[in-house]
Amino acid sequence: MSTKRAIRILFWIAVGLVIVAAYAASIQVTQPDFVRLIVASPKAKQILPQLLSPDLLGRGVINSTISLAFPIPCGSAPEGKVTLSGAKLVVEPGCAAPNENFTIHGEDLAPNAEVKLAWRMPDGRTLTIKRLTTDESGAFSEQVLARPIAATKDGKSSNLELETSLPSGMLRPTKTLKNVVDAMFVTIFMAMLATTFGTIIAIPLSFLAASNITRRGVVGNILYYVTRSFLNVIRSYEPLVMATIFALIVGFGNPFAGVLALVIVTTASLGKMFSESVESIDSGPIEAVTATGANRAQVILYGVVPQIIPDFLSFTIYHWDINVRISTIIGFVGGGGIGYFLSQAINTFEYHKAGAALLAIVIVVWALDFLSAEVRKKLT
Repeated sequence: MSTKRAIRILFWIAVGLVIVAAYAASIQVTQPDFVRLIVASPKAKQILPQLLSPDLLGRGVINSTISLAFPIPCGSAPEGKVTLSGAKLVVEPGCAAPNENFTIHGEDLAPNAEVKLAWRMPDGRTLTIKRLTTDESGAFSEQVLARPIAATKDGKSSNLELETSLPSGMLRPTKTLKNVVDAMFVTIFMAMLATTFGTIIAIPLSFLAASNITRRGVVGNILYYVTRSFLNVIRSYEPLVMATIFALIVGFGNPFAGVLALVIVTTASLGKMFSESVESIDSGPIEAVTATGANRAQVILYGVVPQIIPDFLSFTIYHWDINVRISTIIGFVGGGGIGYFLSQAINTFEYHKAGAALLAIVIVVWALDFLSAEVRKKLT
């Protein structure tokens, strides 16, 4: 075996060992536990059915509430008394120590009715415990933790509240559907504004970051490297980070925070793509225009711009599609739009609402992806 061949074999063995070591380190760091994933999978049964049955259409709802005083700890306030007739909320035992489990029973309720358990604090605040559905006999049983936050204050105990919702009337769009549509339009317009402003800023930067346009002399080299460095620095920041920063400044849930974050991300991304498009143009038209005695601005206007317009339009439309997807994510950190609505629905355990938001996101993203692809085909 020749020395050159032996060196090549040793090189690939070393590369293989590095790859194996990298995967071993990845497994050690991420600690995948597939057994736990399988064991914990039944928890999904409580969430998936609600996510797969989005709150889109429904009848009018008649709400009724049953309230029962529940002192934490025992003896800090009088225990609530169960009604003797009608729908009942029964608690065993009638009081509990902080972080102690107790059982709630619902009796004589409507069959297959949606109910919500919640704490009503002494100061009037409400904390949702869980949403569930009664059985065919109109009953349910649920074990609950006595939260320290619901402890008695100044001799006044928190109340356990059971809110039941019964449908009545004809099917019609739910309030959730209307809110989802409104939030989805906010998301689309956020992406449109961000893409527009980002494109306007990115166009002049892209020419400064194109080596075949800017790198002429010392000043041109300085502008080229400064612009390139600026775009690279901005691109290093994730949209979620930018959205979080702007949400802290202008307020959580404010769509303007999301627009500002997307403008910065769009400027950096399109600036780089536009500059690469400028660098890949055919030099023939530029030389022809230059030969006529045109100045630098005329060379760019007549030799460069006609070649880059299709790419610029294609990239812009494609990035609008990307921004719609990103804006659904940055809403989770307070950027507004459908993402903010979705995060609120999940945080309050309203998975029917979350399912409606997810369905809207899928439909809109699919539609925009199809439309942007068709438009880009026409342009290219």
